[in-house]
Amino acid sequence: QVQLVESGGGLVQTGGSLRLSCAASGRTSRSGVMGWFRQAPGKEREFVAAIGWSGGVTLYADSVKGRFTISRDNTKNMVYLQMNSLKSEDTAVYYCAAGPRFLTGPTAYDVWGQGTQVTVSS
Repeated sequence: QVQLVESGGGLVQTGGSLRLSCAASGRTSRSGVMGWFRQAPGKEREFVAAIGWSGGVTLYADSVKGRFTISRDNTKNMVYLQMNSLKSEDTAVYYCAAGPRFLTGPTAYDVWGQGTQVTVSS
């Protein structure tokens, strides 16, 4: 089984940047697709970005395209989410997830981290 631990969240002002990290341990060879999701209070969990095993294929939600960048370092079993030009609507708990298929729905991912809070203040 794969275990995922996120870090890097915090409080940032509008227009600022944060980099989230996700450390994978366990049977990481099975974590083919890695994704980031977020959930704001009172809202459903939504897709943010995903990256394939080689890192050559990425997918972004329209709301973050051009501002966020997902990357991975398989030698370190790490996945990152660089977030720039942050807006108040980016405030949420951000989750790292692993799954076998390159999809945007949460049900396609079977391993989840505990989440890290990102708060963007104006």
